[in-house]
Parts: sequence; C-alpha cells; structure tokens
Amino acid sequence: MIRKPAVAGSFYPQNPETLMKMIESCFLSDFGVGYVPEMKEFDGDEYPVNVMSPHAGFQYSGPIASHSYCAIVENGFPEVFIIISPNHTGYGSEVSVYNEGEWMTPLGNVEIDGEFADSIISFSDVASADFQAHLFEHSIEVQLPFLQYFSNDFKIVPIVMGSQSFSASSDLAKAIYDAGNELKRSYCVIASTDLSHFNNQEKANTVDGYVLEDIENMNEFKLYEEVIQYNITMCGYGPVMTTIALSKMCGKHTSEILKYGTSGDVTGDLTSVVGYASGIFR
Repeated sequence: MIRKPAVAGSFYPQNPETLMKMIESCFLSDFGVGYVPEMKEFDGDEYPVNVMSPHAGFQYSGPIASHSYCAIVENGFPEVFIIISPNHTGYGSEVSVYNEGEWMTPLGNVEIDGEFADSIISFSDVASADFQAHLFEHSIEVQLPFLQYFSNDFKIVPIVMGSQSFSASSDLAKAIYDAGNELKRSYCVIASTDLSHFNNQEKANTVDGYVLEDIENMNEFKLYEEVIQYNITMCGYGPVMTTIALSKMCGKHTSEILKYGTSGDVTGDLTSVVGYASGIFR
C-alpha cells in the first residue's frame, strides 16, 4: 500500500526542485538555524535525542522546524523515525498506527517499518493498525521532506493520536519503549504539534509560555493539566506527552526549547496567530 501525499502543493511545493529550495530557505531564514547542517553518521545503539516539531505550511513554521531537524541531522539518522501526530480529521481509531507499505512525497517514497509498528500495537492497549486516520492528515506528512532533504535511508512508523488523554499517551510511550527494547533498533521520536491557535500575539506568547515551561521541565502531567485548565489550543499535546514520558524511560531527562515563534512573525498580522516551537529531549 502506498499512501499518496495529501497536502503537496498547499502546505509545501509539489515540484521536487522547488521543494528542496524551500527547505534550504527554511534553514537559512532569519527564524531558522542560519545554516544548512551537514549529515553526521550515527552508529550507536540508542539514538541520543527525540524532538518536537511544528506542522504548519512551510512558509509559516518551516524555519522553526529547521531547528529540530538540525539537531537530528547533526546526530546522524537512526534506523527508524517514529512520528506521532494529533488527529485533525476525526477519522480512524483511538491511536492509529500505519503498519505497512510506503509513504510517497515529491522527494520519493519512504518505507514503513511494519515490524516495529506491529510490535508497538502488540504492546499497547490503545493502538491499532489503521489507515483511515492517515489518509488526509497533514501533520506527519509535512515532517518527511525535512528528513528526505538529507537522506532517504530511513524507515518510519506514523502514529496518529485520536485520543490525547493522559492514559493513552502513557500507554503509547510504554508500548514504543517495549517495542524498541524487543527489536533493538535505533529510533528517534518526532512529536508533531503546533501550539495555541488564533489568539493575539501577546496572549499566544503567554499561554504558549505555560506549555513550553512544562515541556522544558519534562512534566507531561502538568502539561496536560494546563492545556485543560487554560483551554490552550495546542493541537498535539498528546504526542508531546508521549515523547516526554518515553524520553524519561530511555534516560533522557533534559529538554530544551530550541526556537519559538508565531505565524504573526511571518505575516505581520498579530491579531490572530498560531504558535510554533521546536524542542529537543536528550
């Protein structure tokens, strides 16, 4: 089964050459890392970092995302990227794991690690094999070109969280941990999320500051509490909670917010913005 791109031509260019140039411009942007990193070689057992990355159109969040991908590239690629996203479409199961085939982008096809995907499902009480949630979901797809810019030598496990409850996040984190231990495969988790939506710039900075502090403190439960308490419209808090919990299981107890910004920084319209951040867990 080949999953065809749902947002090529809208969230990012459909033409491969144009897409490559746009990704380069994201790295070189004033809001990007300022350079295009060189790929290192990873030859260890356990990959040293997990990351958080935004998922809006590249013109809006691509420069912010470049900070997370710079961290990945400068550590080299693991065998597998487990990319976890929220569910924007409402289709699919509680936690939907795409467990076979390939994903197509303008830069080529990426193979699913079906064995890893099936192992996660077997260890989880909430995850199941499901394709419906992925068909029109953009927030995993937009991560792939940033990886493919540097190499196509990797596999993925795409996971969409229809349920972002604390219990679902905890279950998924433990299932990924157990599957990784069973298969002895190097992997990096990418938590795909944007932050608050459609506040003015001042309020966005305030409420995003709450969740970013929780993320830096590696406190997934407080993150969950504050998203609920302050009605923060962070779309992917479940993937981030999962990644924090998993990172701690793997001995990664330090988090750093690499870059924060909003759509207003790009458009100049500060009356209604979306927040974006890149972060690293190590």
